[in-house]
Amino acid sequence: MERKLKLKLKRGVFSNVSPERSKIMSAIRGKHNKSTELKLRMALVKAGIKGWVLHPPDVFGKPDIFFTKKKLAIFVDGCFWHGCASCGHIPQTRSAFWRTKFERNRERASLVKRNLRRKSIKIIRIWEHSLKKDLNTKNLIRTITSYL
Repeated sequence: MERKLKLKLKRGVFSNVSPERSKIMSAIRGKHNKSTELKLRMALVKAGIKGWVLHPPDVFGKPDIFFTKKKLAIFVDGCFWHGCASCGHIPQTRSAFWRTKFERNRERASLVKRNLRRKSIKIIRIWEHSLKKDLNTKNLIRTITSYL
């Protein structure tokens, strides 16, 4: 955990966390989650779009999907973790920590965006809520196709 986040917690650690809550939070995946990233990947496969790789370690920010030849990076942002204006929220418990966490995630996204643009890499950021409806997903596939 980053120093900036540890400062928002007493003694730098989470305390009084129930075993149930700990288990739930530890099960949250950073990669390959079903509600966002996997749904987009399946839509790409269904549309016959090829030429992409997952989480390339040599691309700054490790985009969720990267089209190497076209230099297109796609990031799928979870509404909770990235502080979506329309459906994200700040938990009431340890709100100072969470506010700092979401702010740091947005700062990191901005840094990644600047770095990739300097390398002439196009970026698409997709919010989790935009993958919930099939019509929105089809529109996203059209957008991706237009970039390619």
